[in-house]
Amino acid sequence: MLDFLLWPFLAGLVLTGIHAWLGLHVLARGVVFVDLSLAQVAALGITVAILMGHPVQGQASYWYGLFFALGGALLFAWARRHEEALQQEAVIGITYAVSAALGVLALDRAPQGSEHIKQLLIGSILTVTPQEVLQVALLYAAVGAVHWLRRKPLLAASFSHHGTEGKPPPLLWDVVFYASFALVVTSSVRMAGVLLVFSYLIVPAAISGLFVRGLTARLCLGWAIGALVTAVGLVVSWSLDLPTGPAIVAVFGLAFAGVALTLALRRATARQLAQAGATMLAACGALLLAFPQADQPWLDQLEDRVPFIQEAFLDEDQQATRADSLQAISEATTELARLRQLEQDLRWGRAELSVEKQERLRQYLAGRAEIVAGDQLVLRELRKDARQRQRLWLGLPMLALGLAGSGWLAWRRRADRLRPQRSLSH
Repeated sequence: MLDFLLWPFLAGLVLTGIHAWLGLHVLARGVVFVDLSLAQVAALGITVAILMGHPVQGQASYWYGLFFALGGALLFAWARRHEEALQQEAVIGITYAVSAALGVLALDRAPQGSEHIKQLLIGSILTVTPQEVLQVALLYAAVGAVHWLRRKPLLAASFSHHGTEGKPPPLLWDVVFYASFALVVTSSVRMAGVLLVFSYLIVPAAISGLFVRGLTARLCLGWAIGALVTAVGLVVSWSLDLPTGPAIVAVFGLAFAGVALTLALRRATARQLAQAGATMLAACGALLLAFPQADQPWLDQLEDRVPFIQEAFLDEDQQATRADSLQAISEATTELARLRQLEQDLRWGRAELSVEKQERLRQYLAGRAEIVAGDQLVLRELRKDARQRQRLWLGLPMLALGLAGSGWLAWRRRADRLRPQRSLSH
């Protein structure tokens, strides 16, 4: 595994190195979606190259994408000079929407258009070669050197909305920033795809900004976050046999959500947490009471851990049917996991099997999956029957308790506000 994932991991480190720095500039400028927009413009250029018969990974496609991205960069640099008349975010959004629409229209005429769209979105970081990693590393090092040598005017252009002495920053430095940004994005999209490039740009910079304030500290923390998420995403992709790019993006999302939730819980008071709990209890009870057949994820998870909560609302025959279905699903799931591991080993070249046996394995997996789906359908029908009884015996008490708790907390909050006034009056 380590040998296979080494170069994708190094590619992720290279992407983190430059994008965490550019992400700090993007957040300071308040143009969060400029990366998606420029990436989509570059993708439009690559699409034009595809229509003209060039391969997606060919040099011609790269230059087409870079040319289009540089055009978008000049447009954004110009738009910043006229932000009072036309907000830059509006220009970025319009550019993204139009580029995406034109790209879809163009790829509709191209052979395997849907596959090209998928590749542009999720990239192919798993199949990156040492030569590609070295090339982008040298390119990004050159871009980083330019930003370092001219860091004062570039930082002033990004972090000072009015430049120096109250004057707007010179157009030159906006052009330099957006042009270098377009160069990086075009190179990154070919390797990692639009979604992953956006994640590397925004998430590390956004998370680091929640903990530290200094520019150097935020950059170092962003690098550490990007490296850690890359490693975790690659391991998850390998272990669960998932597409690598989307897996890393998902881990980025989970990391950001976890940090935001942790900070929110740390800053919340006990009364605020109690109010949130009472409100959620009332909302869950109301939904169960009004829509028992709708999805109730909280109750599904609770029933999986405490089966009695559902079994108590089923008769003896239904309980026996549920037990049989669960046993059949457990046995089939174990068998499917073993066979899917074999299928994964075949895909990664860790095992060998004749073409005929591979086809028989595929058909057997499909058949077993259908049997499991049938047992799951039986469980869903039993769950629907239980929900009809749970709506009154669970939903109504939960709604009443939640409303009572919210009312009591509101009364305590009002009493606490009135207490100082009463003390002053006496």
